Amino acid sequence: MKQVSYGKGWILLITLLVGLLIANISIGSVQIPLSKLFLSLYTDQPLFSDILWHFRIPKALTCLLAGSALATAGLLMQTLFRNPMAGPDVLGLTSGASLLVALVILLGQFSTIFKGVLFHNSWSVALAASLGGGLVFILIISIAKYVKDNAALLIIGLMISAATSSLVSVMQYTSKADDLQAFLIWTLGSMGNTNWTEISVLAIVVALGLGISYGSIKSLNSWLLGENYARSLNINMGRSRLWIVVATGLLTGSVTAFCGPIAFVGLAVPHLVRLIIPVTNHKILMPAVMMGGSILLLFCDLVAQLPGSTQILPLNAITSLIGAPVVIWMVIKSKRISV
Repeated sequence: MKQVSYGKGWILLITLLVGLLIANISIGSVQIPLSKLFLSLYTDQPLFSDILWHFRIPKALTCLLAGSALATAGLLMQTLFRNPMAGPDVLGLTSGASLLVALVILLGQFSTIFKGVLFHNSWSVALAASLGGGLVFILIISIAKYVKDNAALLIIGLMISAATSSLVSVMQYTSKADDLQAFLIWTLGSMGNTNWTEISVLAIVVALGLGISYGSIKSLNSWLLGENYARSLNINMGRSRLWIVVATGLLTGSVTAFCGPIAFVGLAVPHLVRLIIPVTNHKILMPAVMMGGSILLLFCDLVAQLPGSTQILPLNAITSLIGAPVVIWMVIKSKRISV
């Protein structure tokens, strides 16, 4: 019976992924008929071909990469800390990235030279976010070598996040209106600001993070049953935790650098996928979570584009508005939530 339910779950995920991918590249302010969609991919049609290759396809690929990365990072954190409320931002990586981006955008007249070098570079925000997330990542890695308790590491990560968020709040309070608006737009998240070069870099880093995650499947399964059980399987706890943190840092940091701090996906998707495919084995669960993250971001991005309109809604607002009620309904229906 379970194998049948898993099969139905996989069919549902694959169907949603393919359907939303096609919808995402065909629907927008300019709707591309399905009869001309695939033809436009291979022929040089003046309008549809440019829209597809310069806007729609890069945006859809970014959704696939970012969704799978954030959902996997959320699964890693929930398993490591055995906490259903853990997400990819619990280690403070997103807040660290936001802090450096705030320094670049919000410093105003106090950073003319700094902004002249970085802010006018198209890669400036991505570089700042990467540097901020990287610095927090190095700090967390250093702390993880001395703090052996996962709960203590979680608390430290949350405190780092709170501290960096406080510094960002101070800079927001003292910044100019134009700079504040630019920073707020970045914090809302976006899938449509990446070009092919940035997508290539994002794909490489995400592939590396996912590769490390797959290499940690055995230790992830053992973490679910507690540290004592993991040690009985001759798993090096310190090394295992280190690689899980490294994978989370790569996945979360790369997405934040190119897409901004995308909320809710990493927290919600693992729970939603477990309700569709009720399994704890990460060998099955991890690819399903990757697909679930891509599905959620494709759908949210499609809604945010307001098909038929030139207006665009904030992506983070859509992920929360759509995801939160769904999770609440699914949890109430199943009457449980677990890792």
